[in-house]
Amino acid sequence: MNIYHHNKPFDLELGGSLPELTIAYHTYGTLSPERDNVVWVCHALTANSDVADWWPHTVEKGRFLDPEKYFIICANILGSCYGTTGPLHKNPLTGKGYYRSFPRYTMRDIVRVHQILADALGIEKIKILVGSSVGGFQAIEWAVEQPERFGKLILIATDAKASPWTIAIDETQRMAILADPTYVLDIPEGGSEGLATARALALLTYRGAKGYNLTQQDPDDLYTDPIHRACTYQRYQGQKLVRRFDAYSYLAILQSFDTHNVGRGRGGIPAALSKITMPTMVVGITTDIVFIPEEMRELADLIPNAQYFEIDSPFGHDGFLVEADLLNTLLIPFMTDDEP
Repeated sequence: MNIYHHNKPFDLELGGSLPELTIAYHTYGTLSPERDNVVWVCHALTANSDVADWWPHTVEKGRFLDPEKYFIICANILGSCYGTTGPLHKNPLTGKGYYRSFPRYTMRDIVRVHQILADALGIEKIKILVGSSVGGFQAIEWAVEQPERFGKLILIATDAKASPWTIAIDETQRMAILADPTYVLDIPEGGSEGLATARALALLTYRGAKGYNLTQQDPDDLYTDPIHRACTYQRYQGQKLVRRFDAYSYLAILQSFDTHNVGRGRGGIPAALSKITMPTMVVGITTDIVFIPEEMRELADLIPNAQYFEIDSPFGHDGFLVEADLLNTLLIPFMTDDEP
């Protein structure tokens, strides 16, 4: 992991400010002498800048994120707990952790942090911008803000706006965290049980009925054991997140998620998306109940030079994480169709 220190105040869209920024990022491969082989990946909610860690079988030779061909960059998002400034960082003005006092920020603030890093690294042009889920929020926002910076755009299981449905999902998770009495203690483990519950709730939407019914069936003789496989799975996944994340960062990111509306202040979503003129691929997932295929098709229709494809997967929204072979089949031709 690499760290870039931005030793200047960072003013936030909602009126707050951070005295300085720490930006964590990973790179893979080698930057070409012409600096024309950059692929920038924007990560999702609880992921980190190490794409090879959370997106299996993608950062490999012959895959769409081939490090022998591309110089791949991913930056940890603002408010996370994987290196970039977030709630568990110390406030240099007080010497204490931010915790609940971490200022509110928006998706556009996250993108401005990406822009700061890209400028600091001397990356003027990005060959391909890739974003999945919340990473897609970032990619859409960045592509509208600086369309001249990108050669191509790939959007997977995402949307131009946080819908009432996705905001409701987030609010339910926030309710779980805020119901944990330890959240107000402002300690690293504060709100852990609430976070575990929030994660279990989220997984229901990530996988959906088809995914659960495919992978969490009980044996026929389960009546001898009161613990259902689906129950242990929910508890395991909740505690698994607690071991690697914190409730304060999770809540901060959920709040930024809900601010996403690429049309805000730009004359509406169609007007904003009309600025995305680079070749774009939009990929939906048949069983995704977070960003449903109908919304993904509408997104593609509003982007002037976009094409839409759909992955048939039983794993819902999480299909973008597990269907690497299907993504390869779709993305490699798109990424290379203008190469000799």
